[in-house]
Amino acid sequence: MKITEDTIKHVAILSRLEFDDKELGKMTKQMGSIINMADQLSEVDTKGVPETVQVVDRDTVFRDDKPEHWQDRDDLMKNAPAKANGFIKVPVIINKDDDQ
Repeated sequence: MKITEDTIKHVAILSRLEFDDKELGKMTKQMGSIINMADQLSEVDTKGVPETVQVVDRDTVFRDDKPEHWQDRDDLMKNAPAKANGFIKVPVIINKDDDQ
């Protein structure tokens, strides 16, 4: 897959990143190298090779997913800095009218 400066510009817009012309050229070259390496890896025959999920030989310890600190919603809401309609109010990070 050929990575072009237009591809990097598009990804930069989606990621809300800004590059000057020098950085754009550098990023295009680096991303092209990464994609080429991934393409090379996809050519390797892995039939019969078991997939590796974890490289360390130990069991994953899971705990029960239960609340520990806020047993009561009213206690939680007492500590919320801003509330709206019974919910915790947080700052807007994505504008609805921003199409990029």
